[in-house]
Amino acid sequence: MTEASEEIDRKIAGIGDWRGTMLGDLRSVIRSADPDIVEEIKWRKPSNPSGVPVWSLDGMICTGEVYKSAVKLTFANGASLDDPAKLFNASLAGGTRRAIDFAEGDKIDEGALANLVREAIAFNRAKGRG
Repeated sequence: MTEASEEIDRKIAGIGDWRGTMLGDLRSVIRSADPDIVEEIKWRKPSNPSGVPVWSLDGMICTGEVYKSAVKLTFANGASLDDPAKLFNASLAGGTRRAIDFAEGDKIDEGALANLVREAIAFNRAKGRG
C-alpha cells in the first residue's frame, strides 16, 4: 500500500459519518475498475491540510471531495466521456470536467461507475498517443 493510499484510509476513517462510508465505497469501485490505478493526494492547503484524493492511470481519472451535504467525484475529462447511464449530475456546463454528487442515502451504480472509470482510462490512453 502506498503512502497516499494510507492517507486516504485515514481521511475516510476521520470523516466518521455517511460521507466517509460513501467515499470509501466509491473508492472501492474506482479501484476495482483497473488494478493499475494509482492513488495520490493533491492540492493540500491550510483549509484542507489532508488534500484531495486523486485516482490516476495514464493521466488523472477523477478526484474525490467531501462537502457538507455531498461526496463529489469530479472526472478530469468528463465532458469527453460517454456516460450512457447518465451518472454525471454536477458541473454539467463545464467545458472539460463533469462531476457526480452523491448525497446521503444515494445508491452507487457500481457497474456504471466502473465503466465510466474505464472510459476515462481509455480516454487518457488515447490522448497520450495523440
